[in-house]
Amino acid sequence: MGLLEQCEAAFGSADLYCVLGVRREASLEEIRRGYRRASLHVHPDRVEPDAKEEATRRFQILGKAYAILSDEEQRAVYDEQGTVDEEGEALRDEWDWQEYWRLLFKKITVKDIEDFEKNYKGSEEEEADVKAAYMDFEGNMDNIMQSVLCADYTDEPRIRKIIEKAIESGEVPRYKSFVKESKQKMTSRKRRAEKEAREAEKTKDELGLGGEDDLKALIESRNKDRKKETDDFLAQLEAKYGSNAKKGGKKTAAKKGKK
Repeated sequence: MGLLEQCEAAFGSADLYCVLGVRREASLEEIRRGYRRASLHVHPDRVEPDAKEEATRRFQILGKAYAILSDEEQRAVYDEQGTVDEEGEALRDEWDWQEYWRLLFKKITVKDIEDFEKNYKGSEEEEADVKAAYMDFEGNMDNIMQSVLCADYTDEPRIRKIIEKAIESGEVPRYKSFVKESKQKMTSRKRRAEKEAREAEKTKDELGLGGEDDLKALIESRNKDRKKETDDFLAQLEAKYGSNAKKGGKKTAAKKGKK
């Protein structure tokens, strides 16, 4: 089975651009970010043991798609003819795609996240992400607060002001779920967030995190019910942190729950 057929079987599309989640006119950096974002969701290290074989297969397919689109000559042939060189070096089965991935993307540490958070909060990028989340979730603050990177319950007043300002300027519509949100719902969200913050701090202390520690320990410490939520958050953060993007405006959440 050729690469395009593999893409169709694994991801429901034979279009390499669709598989990586990027537009056909994407720059090399956009393609690189798309590959990182897509591969984080199927990385073999992020799944349960019984799903590792399938994740590895999909991970390898993504690596091959990126290898084609990141090579100027091979991309040109694909764009013009819709075919790939199945005999080319990039598509050889003996390639170690996990090692290839590690060479492309450095491991994210707690310090990296702290540095990112410092620069992200209050930035134009965060403002654009808040507005995008508001539109995506039609004003549902529970989902907005869960989706915006690095946001905790202490950031809610600031985030609400960003949205209110955008509503007043006519930049975004007035969603009833936002402007008419009950005080009871606000209080419930705050209590839930405060509880989660205490649990997170306790876990951090127990693991001794705080410097160059690998985030894997933190992921593994979460119970199974919250594992997917944690992995989705880290996938978003790693994709955004490694992108060097100057502008926001992208969807900020890996899951949607409109009300």
